[in-house]
Amino acid sequence: MTQVQLNLKTDVKNLPYEKLKNYLVAQGEKPFRAPQIMKWIFQKGVGSFSEMTDLSQKSRESLEKQCEVSFLKISQRQLSLDGTQKFLFELSDKNTIESVYIPDVGRVTLCVSTQVGCRMGCKFCLTAQQGLIRNLKPSEIVNQLLEVQKKVERKITNIVMMGMGEPLDNIEAVLDAIDILRSKWAFNISGRKITVSTVGLAPKILQFGKSSDVNLAISLNASNDHVRSSIMPMNKKYDMDELLEACKQYPLKPNRRLTIEYVMLGGVNDSLEHAKELVQRLQGVKCKVNLIPFNEHPGSAFKRPTDDAVSIFQEYLNSQDTTAMVRKSRGRDILAACGQLCSAPSSLTSPTTNVMNNDVVSGVSVH
Repeated sequence: MTQVQLNLKTDVKNLPYEKLKNYLVAQGEKPFRAPQIMKWIFQKGVGSFSEMTDLSQKSRESLEKQCEVSFLKISQRQLSLDGTQKFLFELSDKNTIESVYIPDVGRVTLCVSTQVGCRMGCKFCLTAQQGLIRNLKPSEIVNQLLEVQKKVERKITNIVMMGMGEPLDNIEAVLDAIDILRSKWAFNISGRKITVSTVGLAPKILQFGKSSDVNLAISLNASNDHVRSSIMPMNKKYDMDELLEACKQYPLKPNRRLTIEYVMLGGVNDSLEHAKELVQRLQGVKCKVNLIPFNEHPGSAFKRPTDDAVSIFQEYLNSQDTTAMVRKSRGRDILAACGQLCSAPSSLTSPTTNVMNNDVVSGVSVH
C-alpha cells in the first residue's frame, strides 16, 4: 500500500498577527517575533526562515522545521486591450484560481478569489458552472496579492473579493485574510479600500458586520423574488425580505453605505418597471447602486442589455435619490470581467489576446 506523505508544517501565511503571536509563544518563541516574521514574508517577500536575519539562529532553525512559507504558481498571465490583466494560479493540489489586476486613474485594484469554484449557482456567472471544489486558505487569498504585485509596476491600492467564490461561504478564512491585508506589519491596506461581495447569505452578513468594517457589496440583481429566484437559487433560502432586513440592520460607520450590485440582463431585469420596483425595495437601506451590464461568455443564455436600457434605468434611480452608477466593464476580451472567471486556462479568449506564460508574450499580437 502506498504511503502518502502529509505536510504537517504550519503555513505562517495563514496566521494573522494575533494567531501568529499565540502560535509562536506556544512554540517557545517571544511575542515580538510575530511582527518580525510578518514583515519578512509580507513586506520583503522572503520564502524561508533562514533569510530572516534579525531572528536568532536557534529560532530560524526551529521555525524551519515546524513551519513553511507558501507561494502560488502563476500558470498563465493574460493582457487585455484595456490594460487589465488576468492571472491563473495553480494551487499546491493542482486546482486553479483566477485574479484580475485592474489599473485605473488614481488607483489600482486587484480582484481576488476566495474559493475554487462556487456553490451558489447564479445562472449568469461562469464560475458557478463548475460548482464548489474547495475553500481557499487565508494564505491562498493573500498570496494572490503578493504574486501579482511582483509582476506589475504600479502599487496595488484596492482589494475587491469579487473573484471566484462566495466570500461569506468561507467567512473565517476571509476574515483572517482581511486581518493580514490590513496589518501594519503586512500590507497596511485601509479597510475603506477593501470590498467584500456576497450573493446574500443573510445570517452571515450580520456576522461579518460584527467582525469587520471593510466595505460590503450585496449582489442583488433583481427587484423582486420571482426574478431573483430564477437567476440566483440562494434567494429560495434567503429571500429579498430577509436579505434586505439584514442590510437594514448592518452596522455601518457614519458616512458609509452598502453597495448594491445589480447585474443587468437584457430582457430579464432591465426595464423601467424593474427600476421603479427596485427603488421601492431599497427604501430604508443605506446604499448606493452599481449597475453592471451583463458580460456575455460562451454558453450563456443571457444577453447584455442595450445602452438605452441601462441609461433609462440609471436615470430613474438617480431621479429618486437612489445613487446609481454604471460600472465600466474591464477585461471583457480575456474573460476577466464580472461573472467571467473560471478555474481553467483560458481557451475561450479572443484570438487577439496577449497570453503571457512565464512573462514571455506569445506570437499573438494585440491590435
